[in-house]
Amino acid sequence: MQRGQIRAENAEPGFTERAAEFIAWYLRAMGEGVPGEKLTDVCKLHGIKPPDDRAFGAVFKMLVRRGEIRQAGWCERRKGHGTGGGRVWEAS
Repeated sequence: MQRGQIRAENAEPGFTERAAEFIAWYLRAMGEGVPGEKLTDVCKLHGIKPPDDRAFGAVFKMLVRRGEIRQAGWCERRKGHGTGGGRVWEAS
């Protein structure tokens, strides 16, 4: 996760903070749980694109540590070929 974040920051300085601000705002605006895969897709649609999507793991970890988001449940993953384990997030 750390290597992905470093790579993203080298490619686009400030990536982690911009992504965190956007995800926290989006979750507050939605008012309900949102799957993590959808959050990463929405970030990318708004121009917040790391070289590797795994860099978003550090963003979610940072937001949880700050107490800005919390896990609201689990969902089926769209990108993991329907495997379980997708997290649903909500604003704290």
